[in-house]
Amino acid sequence: MNSDDELHPDDAKRREYLVRLLTIGALTMTPLQQLQAFWGSTPAKLADDKSIFSLEGDVRVNGRRANLETRISGGDVVKTSRDSEVVFAVGSDSFILRSNSEMEIEGGGFFVDTLRMLTGSVLSVFGKRQPNQLLTVNSSTATIGIRSTGVYMESEPGLTYLCTCYGQVGLYSNQDLNDSELITATHHDAPKYITDKKVRNSRIRPAPFKNHTDAELKLLEAIVGREVPFGIESELYKGERREY
Repeated sequence: MNSDDELHPDDAKRREYLVRLLTIGALTMTPLQQLQAFWGSTPAKLADDKSIFSLEGDVRVNGRRANLETRISGGDVVKTSRDSEVVFAVGSDSFILRSNSEMEIEGGGFFVDTLRMLTGSVLSVFGKRQPNQLLTVNSSTATIGIRSTGVYMESEPGLTYLCTCYGQVGLYSNQDLNDSELITATHHDAPKYITDKKVRNSRIRPAPFKNHTDAELKLLEAIVGREVPFGIESELYKGERREY
């Protein structure tokens, strides 16, 4: 596992984001104004015939290079290369897939029932499900059951990082489904590492908050016509100062 002191590939993006905001004086703006300044337009609900809000670099859907007109639905595999990123929605769910990432989407049409995070990092928000419509997210070491929440995940061989940004998830080790936790969060309350080897009788252990922001969550909710369930008017990014 990488040391917490080691530079994560997405740290550079976070720092570049803050530098750009400082350059345009956006830290004195409201979160909506910050998003508008950074993305070049006010984030709003995507049109029914659109899937992608923005993309940069080499983004592939089922092996074909994507553009702003590409549709994404159940059965598709979305993959990003180095220095690439895509912001997109599938039905009531939306995602920021970071660079060097690959995610398989399963479901019927524009309803997602399973996500397989094959490698890399994704920030996601999910619309409400019925009691019998549990969404499952799989990574290298973990299985997560979701009905309506926001989560950030990083997946690499032998290690998963999961932050439940808000809402409730059931978290299970792929090695032993009895090694599990029910996590309820209001604002990034319980980030976790899930390893393939036990540490103190469990493969699930506390982790720091890292590599995602409230402004990004606000963007993701906006493009599916919702708001984040907490206020972020006072600060752009509280995460790096959280203790764990």
